[in-house]
Amino acid sequence: MGAVDCHCHLAAPEFHGDIENVLEEAKKSKVLALVVVAEHSADFEKIIHLSERYPGFVFPCLGMHPVQSIPTGHERSVSLKDVDEAFPLIHLYKDRLLAIGEVGLDFTPRIANTDEQKEGQRQVLIKQIQLAKQLDLPLNVHSRSAGRPTINLLKEQGAERVLLHAFDGKPSVAMEGVKAGYFFSIPPSIIRSEQKQKLVKQLPLESICLETDSPALGPEKQVRNEPKNIFIAAEYVAKIKGISMEEVLDVTTQNAQKVFPKLNNFLRK
Repeated sequence: MGAVDCHCHLAAPEFHGDIENVLEEAKKSKVLALVVVAEHSADFEKIIHLSERYPGFVFPCLGMHPVQSIPTGHERSVSLKDVDEAFPLIHLYKDRLLAIGEVGLDFTPRIANTDEQKEGQRQVLIKQIQLAKQLDLPLNVHSRSAGRPTINLLKEQGAERVLLHAFDGKPSVAMEGVKAGYFFSIPPSIIRSEQKQKLVKQLPLESICLETDSPALGPEKQVRNEPKNIFIAAEYVAKIKGISMEEVLDVTTQNAQKVFPKLNNFLRK
């Protein structure tokens, strides 16, 4: 039994020195597929090249994250200008994409503490939801400190195939997403996160996927996370649900195929 890592950042600088080893370790561990997301347009070509080198294993998602880094090392909210500059590349590679992502809202106070900043992020997300609908692609979604606003906006815009990654909101808010048919991916950091444990307890297994968010959200803080650690998340979900790890792997893989239909061509038994 294998697992699908539904959200990871393999273009991150942390992997520049040994990405081949990381991918080989993932394959040996029985990771079936890696859904690789972008944060900004500088990631796009790297992710596409990685998917070309590992066809049927690395699946690219392109999109603009709600938080963008600036040369001073600080961060700011994404702008419509950022998206307008990124869209030509997304259109160029549209036929190769598994999803649009990572997109979403991030209302942590240091990033968005004014209504204007929050509205700017909303407009960017709306534009990317519309693009996903136009290209008939799912959305791989970030929602830090913005669970309810993100789910509400997705619903308002008629988004249908949605993965909410590492959701940090209340279980009751997540259930609104479940009612809308959305999926929630769980990272290995669940072993040290009471919030993620409560979330999994409430979520039906039929709405859960697995992710690593590599290089972040690993089992240990400040230690680089890798796709092979996805089985740590699976084991903990099984423990909370009181079911076998095999059932968790089976159902979460089926769920990944539902939210990302293009995986069906590669994961058929």
